[in-house]
Amino acid sequence: MSNTPRDLLKENLDQLQCHFTWAPQKETIDLEDMMYRLQDSVSLNLKYKAHSCNQLAFVNCLKGNYEEAIQNLKEAEKILREDNKDEFERRSIITYGNFAWVHYHMGQLTEAQSYLDKLEMICKPLSDGPCCTAMIPEVYGEKGWSLLRSTARFFEEAKECFEKALEEDPDNVQWNMGYATVLFRLEAIFGTKENREQRQSVKYLRRVLELDPDDSLAMVLLALKLQELKQKKEANELVEQALQKTSDYPKVLRNAAKFYRKEKDVEKAIMLLKKALEISPHSSVLHDQIGMCYKIKLLELIANPLSKDPQNPEFQQKADLFRDCKYHFGKAFEHRPKTAIKSQLDFADICVRNGEYSKADNIYSNLLKLDDTRPENVQTINLKAGLFHLFQRKSEDEAITLLKKALKIEIHAKVWKSAYEHLEKWANKKLYRNPHDSMALGAKGLLHQLVHNKSKAVECYEEALQFDPGNEEYLSALCQLRLSLEDHNDV
Repeated sequence: MSNTPRDLLKENLDQLQCHFTWAPQKETIDLEDMMYRLQDSVSLNLKYKAHSCNQLAFVNCLKGNYEEAIQNLKEAEKILREDNKDEFERRSIITYGNFAWVHYHMGQLTEAQSYLDKLEMICKPLSDGPCCTAMIPEVYGEKGWSLLRSTARFFEEAKECFEKALEEDPDNVQWNMGYATVLFRLEAIFGTKENREQRQSVKYLRRVLELDPDDSLAMVLLALKLQELKQKKEANELVEQALQKTSDYPKVLRNAAKFYRKEKDVEKAIMLLKKALEISPHSSVLHDQIGMCYKIKLLELIANPLSKDPQNPEFQQKADLFRDCKYHFGKAFEHRPKTAIKSQLDFADICVRNGEYSKADNIYSNLLKLDDTRPENVQTINLKAGLFHLFQRKSEDEAITLLKKALKIEIHAKVWKSAYEHLEKWANKKLYRNPHDSMALGAKGLLHQLVHNKSKAVECYEEALQFDPGNEEYLSALCQLRLSLEDHNDV
């Protein structure tokens, strides 16, 4: 084990709590998109600006922009000093930890050590024993916001951070807003405990508005939840109030647009999103949202028979909408190839509808190669790619393989049901034409197995093996089913 000064310093740095030791790293975040979002947050002079400067320093350091990272941290330190005169030291813990790490990456070991020394002086009175970072609400809270800005896989950890911050400081607006926001997002993810409960975010968004009645983002997020709960009157009032209070905050405009899109007022949603895009032209989320609005208009036009007539104005409108959808969905994942799954699937769907199969094929191929993607995303990708291969590419082997993969992930009920129904319809059609089709019999075996009709599944697999002896997939499934049936009979 090496004991050089650099290695010993690194050991101490690894003990810190700051952006450089928290989970999201270069491999798990889309750096360009993260940079644009943080730059917007800083330039718009939004709440919690120091948090954004801290995280922007981390992203700049990952990109090798060390001088920019130092400037970001100096800005964070300046804001914290101005806004928190009495509590500056408590609130500077993360900033000083980041300073130490950036200087370490620059090879400036003396400067890095000086920040470690500052942290020791600050943290010693705040902790029970020797500790590199005092675990106080300010540390938990900033970690929560950092994780919340990354990808969905870190939302549960962000929630835990805000819970710990609120244990000691239950009336803090920042931590209540962070907790409400992470609950809001978890409630939208299939398979989470929060998704099944659905109402916790309402309680905490109301708490934020008790503590800060002018928080327009809390208003519009609460409106979206109340819209889901069919409390339309209060929801409408909250959105209108939020837009009156803050007419130039992209997050408020974006969420208000989402509200109006769900109310089927697509034109108003587009108007708000265009206004937000003028302020944040690189926002992936804004491009995705406006793409969704144009897609709604496109699907309505496709259903109109007049849009098929080149002599009719609707035909050109349809062409314009195809272009607009592709432009905005393309912009939405331009800097988020690892995380903007939905935008890529929407882009592929538009290409399929426009007959651009090679472009769609390329999108599906890239998505199927993604690693470390949430199971519900993997399930949806396999379903969409499977249907594309089944109906557009007429590649049954590939299609059935993908549909089976989607079915083996039991997360998103609607996606699972769609995969089941498509595979069942395909198998029945094949068996109607040829009762000895081993691939269709194998598919039927899986379908029976998934709904726990084990005896029927055994019959199908046995019959499939008559026409495809030695098929490892069928043999393995049959072996598992027989063992399961024997165990059941032994009980």
